[in-house]
Amino acid sequence: MTLPNAALLLRIYLGESERCGSSPLYETLVMKARELGLAGATVLRGPMGYGHSGKMHTTKILDLSSNLPLVLEIVDTRPKIEAYLEAVKDLLVSTLVTLEKVRIVQYGETKHKIDI
Repeated sequence: MTLPNAALLLRIYLGESERCGSSPLYETLVMKARELGLAGATVLRGPMGYGHSGKMHTTKILDLSSNLPLVLEIVDTRPKIEAYLEAVKDLLVSTLVTLEKVRIVQYGETKHKIDI
């Protein structure tokens, strides 16, 4: 798969304990991205954070939070990101969703010099 230089970065901020049926929401979102043929998806786990509720979530021993912050990142073309968001919009009820324009300088293996 090749991607154009101009693309979008989709970020979905959610909690580790959020569910979609019996599965973690982040798993459902990644599987849907794969099903729709997006270039890739990465889930990042945060050791500490808070969101719209103001409640602190942390990995500290004294606060055994089971709802650590997660960020799902997907980079792809605008049409693919928009189609993905349309497909998952009903699952994103308690999340923060952001979009940024990005410039792809490398995707996958390359045998040539990267032009920056």
